[in-house]
Amino acid sequence: MRKPIFMAGAIAASVFSLSPMLSAQEVSEKTIENAKTLRAAALRDNSAYDILESLTTEVGPRPAGSEADKLAIKWGIEKFKSLGFDKVWTEPVKHTGWARVLESAVVKSPFVQPLQITALGGSVSTPEGGLDAEIVHFNSFEDLQAAERSEVEGKIVFISNRMARTRDGSGYGPANIARRSGADETARKGGLAVLIRSIGTDSHRLPHTGQMAYAGDVEKVPAAALSNPDADLLERIFKRGKPVKISLRVETKDLGPIETANVIGEITGREKPDEVVVIGGHLDSWDLGTGAIDDGAGVALTVATADLIKRTIKERPRRTIRVIMFGAEEVGLVGARQYAEAHKDEIPNTHIIGAESDFGAGKIWALASKVSTNSQHVIDKMAQLMGPLGVIRAEVEAGGGPDVGRIGDKGMPVVDLKQDGTDYFDLHHTADDTLDKVDPEALRQNLAAWSIFAYIAAEWPGDFR
Repeated sequence: MRKPIFMAGAIAASVFSLSPMLSAQEVSEKTIENAKTLRAAALRDNSAYDILESLTTEVGPRPAGSEADKLAIKWGIEKFKSLGFDKVWTEPVKHTGWARVLESAVVKSPFVQPLQITALGGSVSTPEGGLDAEIVHFNSFEDLQAAERSEVEGKIVFISNRMARTRDGSGYGPANIARRSGADETARKGGLAVLIRSIGTDSHRLPHTGQMAYAGDVEKVPAAALSNPDADLLERIFKRGKPVKISLRVETKDLGPIETANVIGEITGREKPDEVVVIGGHLDSWDLGTGAIDDGAGVALTVATADLIKRTIKERPRRTIRVIMFGAEEVGLVGARQYAEAHKDEIPNTHIIGAESDFGAGKIWALASKVSTNSQHVIDKMAQLMGPLGVIRAEVEAGGGPDVGRIGDKGMPVVDLKQDGTDYFDLHHTADDTLDKVDPEALRQNLAAWSIFAYIAAEWPGDFR
């Protein structure tokens, strides 16, 4: 998954301004009391964990276009129907499929050492039989850019930049350029392949995968990530001052055109069924773990949110709550982009507000928004009701999340329910992304916050645009 970078200090300003002639509508006492009821019910409710357990056990890893992805789509449809959602459907998502076959690396000299690697998503294969070549070390992508062609030509490149651990995930973007563009820059300078330090904050001997992309203006070279301990090992070998040679083998498969889907379920609004509050996460995952935190937790939370509102509040909210399980997120936000394009004409009129859960299962600590001036007080009220959960009102502008943010780009107001991601990138895109890493208590706290947001957004009669 990709994560937005939050701009510290940016005031939560409105870009969806309403006429100053319109007065702000208050949140009714009945709505507030119902939100409190939901908050209390969520803290006793294990439905989000149960849904997540079902997905990770009955489906497991689900790369876009794989047989498991097809099973996940079927699972999503059946889950919505079994919970009694009013409408359930899918929308096709088209992309090009990719799969890993095998991967290995060994330092051949000056010291023989096995290395733990994983191919980056979209990478091509090494030549038949693999590569045996000298490897050259750069501390950063920028150092690679500045290097002379003679330093790289005919060699394998190693980029060792480290990701900074932060609560909001802001260290991800700066580090990730090596994953996104390392292969192209290596090829431009005549290199044979690129190895990067995993884009992660852990010290486990488990490499982090993730999507890379080729610009198309140079020859494609293989790209893989080293586990962080193996990157440390390689750096120590380089410090001996001797030439380093490795054997690298990566085999991948281009699956050609594939079709996956966005899976959508709705709880229909009682008064304004055509106006929707959008919540969701992405259904696909990488193949190394079972996709529990990325993004099974987000799918489970948002499905459970709509279900809890349906089960707990006797009267349906005014507006429809639409839950979207986005497809093909890991390979480039494909499902979200295609949803936004397919619905672009209706989004400004029918998509009232949206939010996404795609940052694991850590507790929510802040609420940010990008809404109209005349609706800021509603977000303030949501944050106030989330206060007993440990949530504050954030003075940053929301982005909406990787998928929902693409709908926001078409004119939908958005909020961010910010999770504590201090350890998120210890697990992200690794074999360690499994159910046992999820704290049920934290998931219940998330459910409580999400229920407050989704219910008030769907019940408040005013406009966030």
